[in-house]
Order: sequence, then structure tokens, then C-alpha cells
Amino acid sequence: MMGERQVDQGALFYEFSLEGHVPADHMLRAIDRFVDLGELRARLAPFYSPTGRPSVDPELLIRMLLVGYCYGIRSERRLCEEVHLNLAYRWFCRLGLDADVPDHSTFSKNRHGRFRDSELMRHLFEAVLRRCVDEGLVGGQGFAVDASLIKADASRQKGVEGSAGLAPEMTSRAIDEYLAVLDDAAFGAATEVTPKFISPADPASRWTGAHGGPAFFAYSTNYLIDLDHAIIVDVEASTAVRQAEVTAAKTMIDRVDERFDLSPERLAADSAYGSAEMLGWLVHERGIEPHIPVFDKSKRADDTFSRSDFTYDHQGDVYFCPAGKMLTCKGTIVNDNQLLYRASKYDCDGCALKPRCCPKEPARKVPRSIHEGARDMARDIAQTDAYCTSRRERKKVEMLFAHLKRILRLDRLRLRGPCGARDEFLLAATAQNLRKLAKLIPAQTPLMAT
Repeated sequence: MMGERQVDQGALFYEFSLEGHVPADHMLRAIDRFVDLGELRARLAPFYSPTGRPSVDPELLIRMLLVGYCYGIRSERRLCEEVHLNLAYRWFCRLGLDADVPDHSTFSKNRHGRFRDSELMRHLFEAVLRRCVDEGLVGGQGFAVDASLIKADASRQKGVEGSAGLAPEMTSRAIDEYLAVLDDAAFGAATEVTPKFISPADPASRWTGAHGGPAFFAYSTNYLIDLDHAIIVDVEASTAVRQAEVTAAKTMIDRVDERFDLSPERLAADSAYGSAEMLGWLVHERGIEPHIPVFDKSKRADDTFSRSDFTYDHQGDVYFCPAGKMLTCKGTIVNDNQLLYRASKYDCDGCALKPRCCPKEPARKVPRSIHEGARDMARDIAQTDAYCTSRRERKKVEMLFAHLKRILRLDRLRLRGPCGARDEFLLAATAQNLRKLAKLIPAQTPLMAT
């Protein structure tokens, strides 16, 4: 028999519990176990006035931001609407059914003020990372590092010539931050090359055509991950040039060692990190095995002998040419941390291989980096099975970047300036680690009574 909806008088009292309406397997329920904001108020206390009206609860704002980044809700207006409507979001944010959701403008006020001044985003990221360490998800033996370009919130059509610079009358928060980081190795001081275009809206972003298509303004998000479970152990924002990415890698390795006592035995990366200086820093200063392809441009294109055709004798600190003649060095460092080994003009004049060795010079000269020992070590490691394993495991960081852009939808920044980029990258990395925790450590379900 077909049923019919009965219209009765509305009940005077209702019994409703948010706890009972959030499924046991909901992602936010799994994540909530690892969100510890107990120290948040103590950290923010110096940034609030002791008088006046009570502010919006900062824990509520942080929980709402975590919801937004976990579910790829980029707009703060839309985030407020979703939290207002979604029961699971309300439960995670500790909001009752009749509790008001804060206005979207509250986020901007706190992000540009208290949260940034107190480095709250860095503290939140490290709190979640500490939980990952406590749960045994970070091995610490092998790390991988890489960078990915994220488009800045800047129109490519409105860029101005880099040589012309910014107009003196221009002013904004992003411009002030740009001027403040001109001497920062991760931003303004990363390279002396004047960019082709500068964005007046976000001058710290870098004009780049690295993707091969139309150029755009971008930042680099740099990840340092543990290879055991692809936990992000550090994240750093930098300008979109290779020198800045290498500097960011050093900063992250030092910071993780200082704050968590984690120093890897090996580091996997691509050839962008295979410069002589970087390899020398890893081997001699940090004692880390570089599972990294050597960045080498010594191969000659004119069919003459390259540096690899010369044999180096470690004991004698000399080179031997293909004809068996010796090249010696006086120990003077030239150019970019290079030692110059020279052959005797007498040996070269009578050599039958001179047309293939130094046809336009009286004698052959071979440069050798002062970090060549570290480069040789990296070349030897590249012949091992462990290196092949590291190369496969390094793809985990690329998968994290794909996850960042596809699921968290961070393919374009919403905040401007170096501080805005840093805040967004830290929140995104925190969300990724929380999702990883929820996946690797399932919630304990109570046993059914028999």
C-alpha cells in the first residue's frame, strides 16, 4: 500500500546530537584525533589586549582553516558557508547547531596580524609533525627534497618591465614585504639577474616559463619529506629560481636537525640539487650521502677531450691526459671555487693528440672544483642499488605535489607576498600530514558484543 506523509503538529522539544550524525569513518573524525591545539592560546596571549570585548575563538579559526585546506575549499567566503551548512564541519569546529560562524573578514584580520606575528602556522605544522614522529611514522634515515611552482595571485598581463622597476608611489602590503626580503637568500638575494617582468600586485613572485608554456608569476613550494611514509618534515617558500630552491633545501635540513634532532643518512633529489657547492655541503658539513645526479656541464660539443677523459690521481693530486702526460696545480683558487690543473707546453707541443685536446691553446688546462671529492662520491653512489631505490622513492615527493594541486587545489595562491605564500604552504603541508596520519593510523572501533 502506498504510504502518505502525515502532517502532524511540530514537536515542542527535539533531541539532536552532532556527535551521532558524524559517521565513524568520516575523515574529519579520523583527523580530529591528531589535532592538538592545547598550546594555541598561550602562544597567542601576548598578541591580544587584556581589555575590550572577547574576540572570536582562535581555535575555531584554525579548525575552520584546516577544514578548508583538507577539502580544497580555497575561498574563505565559501568556507564560512560550508561550515554553516555541513554538520561534520560544525562538529570538527566545535560549533553547536545554533552557534554563529565568524565572518570571512575575521580570517584576514588574524592572518595578517596575530597569526603571522606569532608564527602560528609554523607552530601548527610542527605540532602535527611531532605527532608523526611520536607515532613512529618518521624514520629519519632517508629524506627527499624537491620544489614545485605555484602560480601567484598576479596577472601576467599587468606585469611591468623588470629593468624599469616599481613606481615610487606604489604601496601595498605585498610591496612592503618584497622590500623587506630583498636581502633574503630565498627571495631577493637568490639571484642578481633582473627578472624580465615584475608584478606590481606581488613583486616578490618570479616571472618564469619553466613549464614550457606561457610564462607566469610564481613562487616555489619546497618540500623535505621522510621516505618511509612520505611525511612532510619541513616546507619552505622561495622565489622560483634554482638557487633559491637549493638554499631552501639547506634551510630545511638545518631546521629539522635543530628542532627535531633528525639528520638523514641519505638525501634523494634531482639534478637541480647536484651542484658542486650543494654536494660539498651535504658531504663535508652535514655528513649526508647525496643520492643526487651530478650537475655537470664539462662535456665539450666540439669533439675535443672533455674533463672526464682525464684521469685524476688522488694520491698525487694530479691529472693525467689521454696521452699519459701529467697536469699539475699550484693550488690557486680561480673563478667559482675552481682549481686549475695545467699541462706543460713542452709536452703539448709534441703531442699527436693536440688537435683533439687543445687546438687553439698552447697547453691544456683542466678545472677541478674544490668540492670535486663530493661530486666523485655522488657519482660512485649513482652506480649502486641503493641509489636506484632512492630514485624510485623520490617520486613520493612528486606525488605529494600532485596531491597538493589536484586534491587540495593549491594550483594558485590566494594570499600575496612572501608571508602569504609561506602561510599557505604551511597550512597545505599540515593538511597533507593530517590526512596521512588518518590513513596510516586507523581509528580503533569498539568490538561488538557476542
